[in-house]
Amino acid sequence: MLDTAAKFGEKGFGIDLLLVDESNRLDGSVPPGVRVFNFRSPRLRGAVRPLVAYLRRERPGAMHAAMWPLTSLAIFSNYLARTRTRLLVSEHNTLSRSYASRGLLHRFMMHASMRVTYPFADARVVVSEGVGADISRLSGLARGRFQVIHNPAPEIPCGCSSPERGRDLWGEGHGPRILTVGRLKSQKNHRLLIEAFQKLDASADARLVILGTGDLHHELKGIIERDGLDGRVLLPGHVDEPGAYYRSADLFVLSSDYEGFGSVIVEALAYGLPVVSTDCPSGPSEILAGGKYGRLVPCGDAVALATAMHDALGTDHDSAALKRRAGDFSLDNIAEQYLDLLLPRWRDLPR
Repeated sequence: MLDTAAKFGEKGFGIDLLLVDESNRLDGSVPPGVRVFNFRSPRLRGAVRPLVAYLRRERPGAMHAAMWPLTSLAIFSNYLARTRTRLLVSEHNTLSRSYASRGLLHRFMMHASMRVTYPFADARVVVSEGVGADISRLSGLARGRFQVIHNPAPEIPCGCSSPERGRDLWGEGHGPRILTVGRLKSQKNHRLLIEAFQKLDASADARLVILGTGDLHHELKGIIERDGLDGRVLLPGHVDEPGAYYRSADLFVLSSDYEGFGSVIVEALAYGLPVVSTDCPSGPSEILAGGKYGRLVPCGDAVALATAMHDALGTDHDSAALKRRAGDFSLDNIAEQYLDLLLPRWRDLPR
């Protein structure tokens, strides 16, 4: 969202960032010229009044609301404001999987709110075909009323990683370096990745880095200690700029049970890094073109994942081809696709 906002700003548009209740400091992460409005509402329904007031006062030409239930809240608030703001909503995950454990009442509320509000959005975006099929079922709207716009590849900053820097990140050892990036939660199935990593030849002296924070940190740390993997499987936590890890890695692996898209795969490709991923719904197969740009394995199969990792580490890769594939998801391209929906005549506007 911040990256696309920066691109909108480069094209001459004024951008406001609306936050329901953001407690973290955003210094340095918000693009220059972007105004930030933090409603400081600990409950979602408490954001309706300040959002309606904002829309009536500022009267923006267009608004992008991402991820239910914020999407339904934005549609409802836009209706109450009675302005002519064009509204785009986007979904970034397969919600039927994400909220499967919340119970029947939550599922009913999700169904009902989408069915009531989503027909009133001016445009509806999903980040993959799989998410589109899922949200179509939940909202009751035809699949054709949702447009796929993939998440963008990052713009890779200049720089390189020295061997000394590699040792700082990965510890001592000269074996292959395997990287994954993502929240430490059950969806990402890091336990499967650790199990597959154990099946690699120990003499290869491989290292596995799991970047991210989350509720399962202590559980994963316990598994690492129990299985004697200290120093070989590393949990550095959150890293603001993971580029040094991508540059110094030999392989990227995604072990998720499900995804909305899998942006980290695109990030890995942008660095020319070979990829192994579970063929989970939805996104990885779309990004990797059914296996053309990386290896896909069944979900939950540690043996297949270990075999694919071993084969990928022993195979030469065309980094240039991987980077070109990431270019299909360029930030410029994605930002313009969003602008085409937010402001259909933006190319005709004087700037």
